[in-house]
Amino acid sequence: MSDTKNMTLSSRILIAMLSGAVLGFLINEFGSGVAWINGYITEGLFEVVGKIFIASLKMLVVPLVFVSLVCGVSSLQDSTKLGTMGLKTILLYLFTTGIAVALAIIAAILVGPGEGANFPTQDYTAKDAPPLINTIINIVPSNPINAMAEGKMLQVIVFAVLFGLAITQAGEKGQKIAQFFQNINEVIMKMVTIIMKLAPYGVFALIAQLMATLGVESIKPLIKYFLVVVFVLLLHGSATYTLLLKFVAKLNPLIFLKKMRAVQLFAFSTASSGATIPVTMETVTKRLGVKNSVASFTVPLGATINMDGTAIMQGVATVFIAQVYGIPLGLTEYLVVILTAVLASVGTAAVPGVGLITLAMVLQQVGLPVQGIALIIGVDRLLDMVRTAVNVTGDATVSCIIAKNEGDFNMDTFNDPKAGLLFEEVNLPDGETAKS
Repeated sequence: MSDTKNMTLSSRILIAMLSGAVLGFLINEFGSGVAWINGYITEGLFEVVGKIFIASLKMLVVPLVFVSLVCGVSSLQDSTKLGTMGLKTILLYLFTTGIAVALAIIAAILVGPGEGANFPTQDYTAKDAPPLINTIINIVPSNPINAMAEGKMLQVIVFAVLFGLAITQAGEKGQKIAQFFQNINEVIMKMVTIIMKLAPYGVFALIAQLMATLGVESIKPLIKYFLVVVFVLLLHGSATYTLLLKFVAKLNPLIFLKKMRAVQLFAFSTASSGATIPVTMETVTKRLGVKNSVASFTVPLGATINMDGTAIMQGVATVFIAQVYGIPLGLTEYLVVILTAVLASVGTAAVPGVGLITLAMVLQQVGLPVQGIALIIGVDRLLDMVRTAVNVTGDATVSCIIAKNEGDFNMDTFNDPKAGLLFEEVNLPDGETAKS
């Protein structure tokens, strides 16, 4: 019992994931035709626990982002710093997205996942993505309360930044408001701690239901495509970010990856960068040493526009669909794919199902049939989990680089293996156990 209590959060989540996957696989193999198992376990208990857990996370996202960003902006001594930091952050996110889709295209061309494949024709109706100009206009909320209610993160970020700037210019009264928000921020972080204690149970239910309903059969026809996407995701997540941390931020990538483990597992199980924001924020600030004035901006912005994982899927899927339909693509078409995927990471950030919508945009730009998306839908849920883990790793990487560049980084916190163990238990020298 004591061994279980001394496990870190990442260890408990990993055990929950593996247990859920095994149970889900057994249900899929031996109990999928049993009505009471489907009704009461798979679509009952697992779905209820999983959805409640996701809802509890989403409940924290808007207040956490708004309050944390207000605190971060109001603590800036120089308001012009926010503009330069924002520009650097956006450019770095777009740069990593461009690298991601380029790696995906190269790998897909070399492996040829769609060559010789014979798939039946399937129909797929793509949703229309909003024009880029509308997305830019809609960044400014006409009703900030409504933006918060609907979870429109770009609008929430803009309003929070303006509110924080107003606090800095309001003198003594503004400082009182700033202190009020600092207190609220502490309370919200305690709420995050409470939710995190339930994380293993929620993760278990989510993974168990996924494996029980998906099974292995849906992967077999697309195994080559699946493996290429996973390979590039892992390559980008381990190589690209590692090189940026090592040579740009001058940080130890191994320390970074070890401290990001819980966030990655969390993102994998929820398949939502937005739902993972509370965990990412806590890890980036308390574990990695990024000051809140930077993390409160870079993390929610990254969860909104950083789509490295999705870009990788789009690159491989474009080559795959072109090979299946026997349509050759040249250098010009591949450059169009890269440019479209990068721009789409900002242009359709707030659209539900953004991965498949932006893929439809990419296919249309290079003259490929949109119906080809139907070929990959069967494995997209599993791939979405992996690419979400890559996305949150990218969010944290950019946060560290920007913080280091702006001088808002605590190196002692980064190097301390026990720093910020908010959700985990550590053994004290006298043998007692305490939660930090």
